[in-house]
Amino acid sequence: MLGNTLGCVPAPVCLIVNPAAGGGKAGRTAPAVEQALRGHGLTVRRVDTRDLDHARELGRDAANAGETVVALSGDGMLGVLADALRGIPGAVLGVLPGGRGNDLARVLGIPQDAVAACATIAHGIPRPVDLGLVSEERPGAGERAFVGIASAGFDSDANRIANEAPAWLGALVYVYGALRALLFWRAARIEVELDPPGERRSFTGYGLAAANSRSYGGGMKAAPAAMLDDGLLDVIVLENVSKLRFLTSILPRAFSGKHVQDPSVKVFRAREILVSADRPFMMYADGDPIGELPVRVRALLGGVMVLTPAIMPPATPFSGPSPLSAAAGDQSAAHQSPPGI
Repeated sequence: MLGNTLGCVPAPVCLIVNPAAGGGKAGRTAPAVEQALRGHGLTVRRVDTRDLDHARELGRDAANAGETVVALSGDGMLGVLADALRGIPGAVLGVLPGGRGNDLARVLGIPQDAVAACATIAHGIPRPVDLGLVSEERPGAGERAFVGIASAGFDSDANRIANEAPAWLGALVYVYGALRALLFWRAARIEVELDPPGERRSFTGYGLAAANSRSYGGGMKAAPAAMLDDGLLDVIVLENVSKLRFLTSILPRAFSGKHVQDPSVKVFRAREILVSADRPFMMYADGDPIGELPVRVRALLGGVMVLTPAIMPPATPFSGPSPLSAAAGDQSAAHQSPPGI
């Protein structure tokens, strides 16, 4: 079968659950998810995380044991697991939506219902996905990976507020965080260097996002043209506008990606950037703090193998063809008669 040629998901599966994700949703959903995975014929070993460091340890151990690492969590834990797996040959990461935002699942076209998403674990296609890597500009600082978007400035305040918000807000927590942050926001002076040593740009405004993927904050298409396999970061800069204009024009249009058409929004592409600011900011990625400015952010081409749906959404986040299409083309060519016969 074509799927076997491509290397379908091997059993056993290590289902890593963050029981606190999504305000406890992941923990409540886990038994049904485990049952669904078994119903697809997979051997499953479930483990629950205590914290992100524990998740990293569980993911590394599972991958080294030859298990497929499947995360029922939010995007934050996905970034941690991708970081743990990126140096392990043959490691594969599966994505089940269990958090509040679930933006990587959304971009990949994986169902937002975790039980329905189990079909992607059983029948999905492993393909290389880029990662973003963040390191603080200080001696001895290591790199930490993220799967989605890293941002600093206004988003630093909004993420902090969102993380402290009550769980019952669900995905609305990100809008809540933005509205609360806006009340006390004052413009920051940000400097970014593209592909250092390279062009330096300074601006006064709301901040900067370095996007490996397209979406964050529960569906906001901050970087609508970002690709998951091009080895580049889409760098989004929002220059200074009035709070009213931000609230009535920029923020609402971010859910469709049309905010990038606004003259105050600038988009660049780079393999690596250096970011600094005129006052302290924590950079957040996938909803969690990842480093304090100044930081270096770079793209890691094909950093982790991720199970993706066999049929991708029309607006695919990949620039290259699906491995399924490529393999089908190879098989078709193999069955064609040689010229002259």
